[in-house]
Amino acid sequence: MREMEFKMERAGLLEVGQAVTVSEGILPTSYYYTIDPSLAMSGNFEARDRLAGREGTVKDIRETPGGFYVTVEFPGD
Repeated sequence: MREMEFKMERAGLLEVGQAVTVSEGILPTSYYYTIDPSLAMSGNFEARDRLAGREGTVKDIRETPGGFYVTVEFPGD
C-alpha cells in the first residue's frame, strides 16, 4: 500500500472514500501524476518512485492556507 499527496486548488472536487484514476506525466528527469480529469496534481518523482498502478482511493483532504491537499492510497504499490 502506498500513499501519495496531491495539491487541489478548489474545495469540493473530491470526497474522502472516492475512487480515483491518475495519469502519469513525463518530464526530462522525473514523473508527476494528475488525478483525472485534472482535479489535483502531485509533486515530481524520480523514476525509481513511479507508481505501478493508476487507481486509488481518497483517504484524506486537508485545507491549508496554501490550498487543499489530497492523500490518495494506492493498493499493491
